[in-house]
Amino acid sequence: MSQVANPPSRVRITEVGLRDGLQNEPVVLSTVDKLALVESLLAAGVTTFELTSFVSPRAVPALSDASELVAAVRARRADVHLSALVPNVRGAERALAAGVDAVVLFVSASETHNARNVNASVAESLAGFAAVARRLEGSGIELRGAIATSFGCPFEGDVPVEQVGRIARDMAGLGIRRIALGDTTGMATPPLVSERIQHLREVVPEVVPALHFHNTRGIGLANVMQGLALGVEDYESAIGGLGGCPFAPGASGNIASEDLVYLLDEMGIDSGLSLDGMIETAGVATRLMGRALPAQVSRAGPRLALHDASAVPTARG
Repeated sequence: MSQVANPPSRVRITEVGLRDGLQNEPVVLSTVDKLALVESLLAAGVTTFELTSFVSPRAVPALSDASELVAAVRARRADVHLSALVPNVRGAERALAAGVDAVVLFVSASETHNARNVNASVAESLAGFAAVARRLEGSGIELRGAIATSFGCPFEGDVPVEQVGRIARDMAGLGIRRIALGDTTGMATPPLVSERIQHLREVVPEVVPALHFHNTRGIGLANVMQGLALGVEDYESAIGGLGGCPFAPGASGNIASEDLVYLLDEMGIDSGLSLDGMIETAGVATRLMGRALPAQVSRAGPRLALHDASAVPTARG
């Protein structure tokens, strides 16, 4: 493996499988099944979750139990960090009542995707964020930002980096200090990662960037490598490679959490997560979804996982 110049010694991984992972899956899990997945993730060391979304249950039925899930997870572990997506003030009020630690305000960098995703223009979404910020002022809830289609749009093609920067500036003006760049349909490439991260550091140096990649075109971890080379310490991933976007053609799963942990382990970068525990959790997710998931490491095992040679047929020449 090639070396990454000056990588961070430790990274933070936010598990998004319960939200971005499940929102586009054909199987709708019960709250009990979701809790089984959460408990396995907790045992593997996961402490930071983007757990759900307080959107209309009609729009995303898989996340209709948002309040119940937050309460159930909080009852099990008081020390975990729980965030949830909110589209508007009403969603923010539901998140506040549920007891989340952070709300994620999300907007697309492209007008067409934002219209399909939340039925609003980018300007209308940003105006709504200001209303959410006013409603949550003094609540102690952290505001986080997420910019979908940051690396390209399936409807519009290339997204100018300046467009991403303008949205980030508006978010920073509301007090948001963590912004995730979303690779909604896997259009990110290492050069685009460099361009976007460097631009954000120029226009909003007060913001901590996070990277959220999908593996649609098979280079999700290559993009992580580029992020590490740039010193980015914050990543989002989904157990088993679950997920996709219901409002974007061709969207496939997120980078798999266990694949990400394996990469970091092999590079000597601490994630605080147990690879064996994450592989075990991927097995839980596979059973719950009733199908093979796209992650690699949970199928192949760690690099030094040994096998009994006597169980393998001998070639006959």
